[in-house]
Amino acid sequence: MRRFIDEQLDRWVQDQHRKPLIVRGARQVGKTWSIHALGARKFAETVTVDLERHTNWHQIFEGDLDAKRMVGELEIVTGKRFVPGKTLLFFDEIQACPRAITALRYFHEEMPELHVIAAGSLLEFALGDYSVPVGRVQYLDMLPMTFVETLWASGNDAAAQMASDPFVDLGSASHTFLMEQVRQYCFIGGMPEAVSAWQKGARIAEIFGIQAALTASFRDDFAKYSRRANPRLMDQVLVEAAASVGQQIKYSRLAPDSSGPQIKAALELLLQARILRKVKATDPSGLPLGAGAKESRFKLLFLDIGLWQQLRGVTPKEFLRQDLMAMHRGAMAEQFVGQELAASQGCDLYYWAREARSSLAEVDYLAVRDGNIYAVEVKSGPAGKLRSLHMLLASYPKVSGGLVFQDGQASTLPEQRISFLPLYHAWGATKGTLDV
Repeated sequence: MRRFIDEQLDRWVQDQHRKPLIVRGARQVGKTWSIHALGARKFAETVTVDLERHTNWHQIFEGDLDAKRMVGELEIVTGKRFVPGKTLLFFDEIQACPRAITALRYFHEEMPELHVIAAGSLLEFALGDYSVPVGRVQYLDMLPMTFVETLWASGNDAAAQMASDPFVDLGSASHTFLMEQVRQYCFIGGMPEAVSAWQKGARIAEIFGIQAALTASFRDDFAKYSRRANPRLMDQVLVEAAASVGQQIKYSRLAPDSSGPQIKAALELLLQARILRKVKATDPSGLPLGAGAKESRFKLLFLDIGLWQQLRGVTPKEFLRQDLMAMHRGAMAEQFVGQELAASQGCDLYYWAREARSSLAEVDYLAVRDGNIYAVEVKSGPAGKLRSLHMLLASYPKVSGGLVFQDGQASTLPEQRISFLPLYHAWGATKGTLDV
């Protein structure tokens, strides 16, 4: 499967000043597959050291972390010869051996010519208890497959190109086709196992079964966090968070029978596991957007829209529904756009909210492209109903314009600095250069 991360990995290989690379991401988003694909593209051989499977290899990282000694022992246990420039050394599931994370700095300092890459899930838990080689390693985050990546997976490069370019003038037939692909994506999601099965002809009921298994695997991890939070409380917070996408979060709603600190601890673990993502309220008066962020005011976004549907209890029968904007009172479309923005922005996500006695106003997201701030709404109604968006544009002159993602074809209101774009342009319109 072609992934956006491929280009970033290729650049890392060619970088003369590279450092050992840690690829972070939730379980099952494709980290291992992409790294093996990198090895096949760029190296004569990839030597994989699976630290979850081979726990007896952990002793290599005990005591003196001399890079040449560690390489020598790894060559013995793997039966492979490490040749700088030709061998990719890959530490898989590195979170299972936190001392190996610490050891990465010595590969950088003592054997910089060797390409060393690592991947793992739940890394933040391992990093919290051990020395992190700050400045000696690089990080790269990996997310589920975007809408465009799933089009690549289907072999439809032409459709992927059209979805990527918000300036392409599409006819009604192309628009209808792409919206149908969006509808499918909203149920299948971007987890590679589900996407692969769908492309191979699996029925939607089978896809839902795969998603149920993936969701169960995330929940099984909760027992690993028991010393930090109650697993049952984590499960309760997860389910309630699924019902709260698009809404400002109140801790009391997530778990009415638990205390604020308990709920906060459970939520923080779900965020660290990358199952959930915070979308923080902020002031869009200038960059960086995070400077005005309010930690106490936030919404939640799910890792993957397919898994989110699973937690919402969606059935295969509902796959036949056509109105994406109405599903879950519009939360499905907001989850879709947020997931695309998480990939295009490559950083924290933000939204704008104004609370006053006289009026309440909220704009779904804020995006930054080429140093310009854009207000992002997910709507199907006409411009006259976009009161919050108009209020934001009037109040913050540094905001370059508004992007309204909806189910219709593209159109613009230049005098109001608003562009209406189809949902399938969410990634391309917030990634590429804009002229609103």
